[in-house]
Amino acid sequence: MSRIGRMPIAIPAGVTVTVAENNTVTVKGPKGTLERTFAPELGIKVEGSEVVVTRPNDSKKSKSLHGLTRTLINNMVIGVSVGFEKVLEINGVGYRGAKQGKKLVLNLGYSHPVEIADPEGIETVMEGQNKIIIKGIDKEKVGQFAAEIRTKREPEPYKGKGIKYADETIRRKVGKTGKK
Repeated sequence: MSRIGRMPIAIPAGVTVTVAENNTVTVKGPKGTLERTFAPELGIKVEGSEVVVTRPNDSKKSKSLHGLTRTLINNMVIGVSVGFEKVLEINGVGYRGAKQGKKLVLNLGYSHPVEIADPEGIETVMEGQNKIIIKGIDKEKVGQFAAEIRTKREPEPYKGKGIKYADETIRRKVGKTGKK
């Protein structure tokens, strides 16, 4: 049995979880509402103040979906109660960011500023000129938007210039040595 899949999901106070037909799970909480449809072969039940995910048999497909479904529902519960955030750092001489309304304007050494609009349900906050905080209730959307911002100028291995995650370490390379 999947060690992650068989663990029950505790529902915190102020959060309601409902399971409709064809495994559509709706999670409502103080931060918002999330809805997702899961594989119909899995059993999703709300028992008291916890959600339990069961699988009908030990086929490869249902085994792989078991832990995934439990984790996705758990992320929905955490998202509507606490929320998710990713922190990005901008490193480099002259590299900086600014917030203009719902747009993020980044100067990343290109001939033009890079403008990125906040997607639906996601909020970006600039802390200083080189720290971007991305907040939202959907873990998947927060991570995807952070990755899209990072691709505008990925960190390079020689000087470490670019946009990186706050907890990321860049593997540095030694440059070429000068003439003797």
